[in-house]
Amino acid sequence: MEGLLYSIRKNTLGIGIFAAVTAGLIAITQVLTSERIQQNQEAHQARILYEILPRALDEQLHQQTIRVPAPELGLHEPIEIFQAIVNDQVQAVIIPVTAKEGYSGDIEMLVGIWNDGSVAGVRVVSHRETPGLGDKIEVEKSDWILSFDGLKWLGDDDQRWNVRKEGGEFDQFTGATITPRAVVRQVAKTLEYFDLRKEQILRPSIQLNRVDDDE
Repeated sequence: MEGLLYSIRKNTLGIGIFAAVTAGLIAITQVLTSERIQQNQEAHQARILYEILPRALDEQLHQQTIRVPAPELGLHEPIEIFQAIVNDQVQAVIIPVTAKEGYSGDIEMLVGIWNDGSVAGVRVVSHRETPGLGDKIEVEKSDWILSFDGLKWLGDDDQRWNVRKEGGEFDQFTGATITPRAVVRQVAKTLEYFDLRKEQILRPSIQLNRVDDDE
């Protein structure tokens, strides 16, 4: 009996030491890799930003942000908007938004808008739409996302901002209407938001991550 208890204690101690060592190694790995992961994420984001706006316009675009309230987009917290600034004037902005009506969940996007309200470009950052159908919103899979370039939102009576199947201007995908519809409507909503908050959004940021609380 004593031998059995000794064996149990020994095994329990061994498992405890193994668990502690494993947890320690995981913690160390996270610390060592967290900075690299963050750098990779920032590099990925910068690459997409400069797909929408040319780097030559403003090489500091990925570091220049202003935070603006966004209740019109259903957000309780201010949204961080990237600004391309030339000669102290905001020439264009890129607004990160989320389309909530995707077929398989949220669709994370970046919507670029020139200071005259026209679309500079749209890119999908992440999604879980069906491969071969909904993933045509990716610029690598289709040029469909480029159909937004240069367009403006002309108000509530602008019927173009929907898929053709529902009287709009944008093509739906064969076998997939929900995904393009979600993207189109979110871009339109973002343009409307820009129009409503234009004065704040086009105010050059004085310092990084400044919160503009003016309502």
